[in-house]
Amino acid sequence: MSTHYFRFDVGAGARQRAPTLERLLARAGRAAAAMNWRHDAFRVLAPHAPPPGVGAAALFAEMGPVSSTETVFIATPVHYLAEMSDVRLAVRGIIALRQPECDVLAEDFNQVWRGSGIRLHAGRRAVLFCIVEGALDAVTRDPEDVLGRHIADYLPSGGGGARLRRLMSEIEMWLFEHAVNRSRRAEAAPTLSSLWLWGGGPALTSLPRLNGWTAGQDLYFHSLGAGSAGVAADSDSAVVVIGAEPGSAGWRDAESRWFGRSAADLRAGRIAQIQLSAGERRFSVSTRASRRLWRSRRPWWEYFS
Repeated sequence: MSTHYFRFDVGAGARQRAPTLERLLARAGRAAAAMNWRHDAFRVLAPHAPPPGVGAAALFAEMGPVSSTETVFIATPVHYLAEMSDVRLAVRGIIALRQPECDVLAEDFNQVWRGSGIRLHAGRRAVLFCIVEGALDAVTRDPEDVLGRHIADYLPSGGGGARLRRLMSEIEMWLFEHAVNRSRRAEAAPTLSSLWLWGGGPALTSLPRLNGWTAGQDLYFHSLGAGSAGVAADSDSAVVVIGAEPGSAGWRDAESRWFGRSAADLRAGRIAQIQLSAGERRFSVSTRASRRLWRSRRPWWEYFS
């Protein structure tokens, strides 16, 4: 039977109770690690297919096939805070650029790095892609995981890690007095410290077939759902990414659209389980567990602290 996977934001603001979520968590099993939650969620929709990279899936959904010999990364604009001996990614350090800013950065980058085998592509949704000729295997982290933290432990590692780290440092110097940053300073807007390179993988000639559907606000699953060659309409498995903290207005909207219905489907036995993922933890609630007597219901945030 099918699984519904929910990913949501643990937030950093005033905590608000979320009764439906807390009832499910009170019946859940022990927490599992969710260090790479996108891979966990992908297996719900395509259990036997290797998960494509975030950058490769998003680029394919926008452009279709590109050279299969290239490696595609997301290049997220970020703002650092320099401290006495460390550099921290600001709590609100992921910068949403306007499309014209992305276009200018891509054009200038491709002039500066001409002939290097590296180019920057500005996507239609103001997403920047860093495309590298050849295979480049590196372990990277979503910048969402790094917000408010020192960046040293989260920089690219693995075989291609040193090359990516060097490129990110070169980009930092390139951006220091860039025209886009000068304009942003004049507007009192946060400036770009660098581009955070992550989500890399080989460019795709097709997307995997999904046995389910996707919804919500994640670039990866939006791309997979919108661009997949075949989404099985008769499957009830789902991945829903809610970019809001439980209890907030955004959460209440998502609950009315998706979450409350999934909880009802679980109680009725129409789906096998719900997986609840936030931060680096994931909880699972089965149909059978959903009918247990409640344990003491705790605030949802205590499960993910």
